[in-house]
Amino acid sequence: MGYKGRDVEVIPLGDDKCLVAACDSCGAIGSKELDVVNVPNYVVGRFTTRVALLEVMSTAASPWMITVAVSNEPCPTGEEILEGVKYELKAVDLSSLPLAISTEKNMPTKQTGLGITVVGICDSEKLRIATSQPGDILYCLGLPKVGPEVKNPDDPEIVQGTHIQKLLETPGIHDVVMVGSKGVRKEAEILAENVKGHFELETSGRVDVDKSAGPSTCLIFTQTPDISPPDFSLTPLSKIGRIVPDSG
Repeated sequence: MGYKGRDVEVIPLGDDKCLVAACDSCGAIGSKELDVVNVPNYVVGRFTTRVALLEVMSTAASPWMITVAVSNEPCPTGEEILEGVKYELKAVDLSSLPLAISTEKNMPTKQTGLGITVVGICDSEKLRIATSQPGDILYCLGLPKVGPEVKNPDDPEIVQGTHIQKLLETPGIHDVVMVGSKGVRKEAEILAENVKGHFELETSGRVDVDKSAGPSTCLIFTQTPDISPPDFSLTPLSKIGRIVPDSG
């Protein structure tokens, strides 16, 4: 269902902490006979892991475990996907994160299928969901890309896990929201609605605010207007609007 419009679920725990979980699925993308988009299985593992991992990390939760459900044979598909999964974890210093893994050992398959779930823990008072304030500036980091456009996990125009870490460490930044198939505009509208405001689009620049961002190739974040956002080098950063309080 989604917690406050986010692609995560949040469960309060009894010790002022909460459990945060996110998942992502990927089908017909890979290197099998009937796959619609042909990419290496390693790439499938990286992107699918990245989506669920960044959804959890963007709430300020610390990932505690990950599940990997491969709807294909253990070797070579399963092993190649797991290489990608482990690379994404290593990129954000989570190589030791426990993995629960399942593969299809009974049936031959002709199309790639993968499901990833990430579970994390967060101090309730530090949860970064619906923390934006009226007047906050809204930025988009990265560009929305989908389908055949998304073949390089190291594309400098798309979001990486290290970007999330940098944003969470920057004073004055409130919500960090991964953008997927809903597109930038819809995610911004949901974010604003959850803080009793509305999103006012000012300029989109290079960003197509209505395009699907596929496997979370971009994100939006809100920041107090009196400070500048961090520098992300080659990754495009665009100011796209602000959060305006609802009248009355």
